[in-house]
Amino acid sequence: MSTREAVHVPAALVASYATAFGETGKEWLAALPGLVGQLLDRWELRRDGDPTSGAASLVVPVLRADDTPAVLKLQLPREETTAALVGLRTWHGDGVVRLLDHDADTSAMLLERLDGARTLSSIEDDDTAMRILAELQARLVSFAAPPELRGLGDIATDMLARVPSASAALTDPSDQRHLRGWASAVAELLDEPGDRMLHWDLHYDNVLAAEREPWLAIDPEPLAGDPGFDLWPALDSRWDEVVAGGDPHRVIRRRFDLLTEVLHLDRARAAGWTMGRLLQNALWDIADGETRLASSAIAVSRALGH
Repeated sequence: MSTREAVHVPAALVASYATAFGETGKEWLAALPGLVGQLLDRWELRRDGDPTSGAASLVVPVLRADDTPAVLKLQLPREETTAALVGLRTWHGDGVVRLLDHDADTSAMLLERLDGARTLSSIEDDDTAMRILAELQARLVSFAAPPELRGLGDIATDMLARVPSASAALTDPSDQRHLRGWASAVAELLDEPGDRMLHWDLHYDNVLAAEREPWLAIDPEPLAGDPGFDLWPALDSRWDEVVAGGDPHRVIRRRFDLLTEVLHLDRARAAGWTMGRLLQNALWDIADGETRLASSAIAVSRALGH
């Protein structure tokens, strides 16, 4: 048993887990301070600051035995955390945060420490920021996905099966038409879902400044599929600022041009799979009780001609 001072779990993480994971989440959080202590001892780590959290993970800054800065990241073991470990092992730090160690039983990760205070959102010029993101994304999707990752084909097939009931839950006929149109775009591409390793959540705030490289991606949720399915988070980055600029369609098209150029993607195919991502987001929202499509999704769809 560790004699170290127990880590404090941030209230925001407690609230997030209560909403997302119920009793299972509460039980995991209750055991979390003890688990952190065990891992600190096992990996000979010293705490180096207060823990922070996202919606699903606790991040503890630490120093390794040789004084190298790192972070200990813990979250409830589930399919997404297993996929993240697979992805980080496969990428081995190429364009993404480096995995230094991990615990297979708990999905805990020891990661290189990046500059959490400086994301790609800190770059004011949008073309510059988007090109940096696109170049990182091109490196990530250059890897063939290992067989144990989830496949876009299965995910897309499941999405199409849910469209009729989801469409019926929408109150606006134009929203229903959009949803069916996105489903049609996916159906046309379903025979070739792709085999690249996708990040699945690569937006400006998931790219951090680093010492090893100027910028590195974090928080992947890897998936095997077509790179076109991975563009939406970038297109949607800093959305409030995009809207405030007065011409969101122009910004979306410019971002899409940069992404498809750097990633060498077929534009029609990339647009079709982006409709698939809009469909996925909409299905999640409808399952949560929404009866209207997100205005940002409609803007992306119209900007790309759907």
